Amino acid sequence: MQEFTKLFQKLVKGIDISSRLREEDIQIGVTPTEEVYREDKVVLYRFTPPDQTRNTSGHIPILIVYALVNRPYMVDLQEGRSLVANLLKLGLDIYLIDWGYPTRGDRWLTLDDYINGYINNCVDVVCKCHNLEQINLLGICQGGTFSLCYSSLYPNKVKNLITMVTPVDFHINQGLFNVWGRSTLGSEAMDVDLMVDTLGNIPGDFLNFTFIMLKPFQLGIKKYIDLLEIVDNEEKLVNFLRMEKWIFDSPDQAGETFRQFIKDFYKENKLIKGEIEIGGKRVDLGNIRIPVLNIYAEQDHLVPPASSLALEKYIGSQDYTVCSFPVGHVGIYVSSKVQQNLPPTITDWLKRL
Repeated sequence: MQEFTKLFQKLVKGIDISSRLREEDIQIGVTPTEEVYREDKVVLYRFTPPDQTRNTSGHIPILIVYALVNRPYMVDLQEGRSLVANLLKLGLDIYLIDWGYPTRGDRWLTLDDYINGYINNCVDVVCKCHNLEQINLLGICQGGTFSLCYSSLYPNKVKNLITMVTPVDFHINQGLFNVWGRSTLGSEAMDVDLMVDTLGNIPGDFLNFTFIMLKPFQLGIKKYIDLLEIVDNEEKLVNFLRMEKWIFDSPDQAGETFRQFIKDFYKENKLIKGEIEIGGKRVDLGNIRIPVLNIYAEQDHLVPPASSLALEKYIGSQDYTVCSFPVGHVGIYVSSKVQQNLPPTITDWLKRL
């Protein structure tokens, strides 16, 4: 009865807190930005430093290339847990590509459009803003894979490359997503052609369901049971809702890009084979001879560490550094301990070059 009473009191307080919360109380993306370039649905943002003064230390700016799945404000989620804010405090100049929300008219966008088009145009804008010929790239998850392709195709435009939780070898025998993605036979097959031909763009809700099914109990049930433990704590409840807001803010995926990415990367593993063609040009990871910092999460269930660590075998760089953190795929962004160590790691690595 005592336990039941305590639980009931928690729920009552939680209901009271929830009833007072407004949409604006669950803020995501805490660092001020300015729009510097727009093309179709894509927007290039530049983050404003806390003291409102721009970096004059001569550091080459960083362009963050995020995945097409979910929204890029995960790197600037909240006060105290913002990779962007912490990098700004260390004197770096940060830009970010926001892919926006593809609509039916974007169904035919391809990897050529994203890499030779949007990314290349954004790089050119940043270079022009700073009167530079090269900038630094920070690619995250699928955005890291895009950054590898871009650095191979445009080696003269990238000074240094940072990849974070980035899949490289897509045939690693770890992680259900890798297994599902490369299945070609029997009931396990993912018929990506049928999906795209039927749906056009791939719904974000479908992808969310797929990610939840990778850990159905933990992601679909347990976290909501655990919510009962924090429901009466407003700060923790807001943090939970903030994360939920990000998780379910999932843009649809441009159909042709999704088709090509699943078939060429997951099914046929063409990236490490040197067989990817984008805009008629072959992506050869051996062309990447610039300094590379490869960051991975040791408990990542979406991008297994072995998939990221394979990068060293295929790039041409003699200056390769690897760094890991004992967290999962999302923890690499939001863990308070990681945010104490990750930004200085990136900054110190860039300063020594």
